[in-house]
Amino acid sequence: MLISHSSDGDLLRVTLHRHLDIVTRAAAAREIEALVHAHRPRRVPLGLPAGEPTPATLGTALRAHRICEGLEIPLHLAGASTAMHRLLTANIA
Repeated sequence: MLISHSSDGDLLRVTLHRHLDIVTRAAAAREIEALVHAHRPRRVPLGLPAGEPTPATLGTALRAHRICEGLEIPLHLAGASTAMHRLLTANIA
């Protein structure tokens, strides 16, 4: 299982269970997009695995951010390293 989710009112929690590779990146991004469209939450915390993110994990987080941004839904990283926060911030600016 690449991701899991839970919904509580206007909150959709999405968790990546492991760092992604090029093969799993597209599947995870599609699944996150489907969840966001199905639940239409007001907030999305995206839980990431510990450790240095792979480029595919970063790409998936960026894609999730763009999906949520397009729907005016705030997305924030939960449990991400400082390095991951910096990489995401640098790539969305």
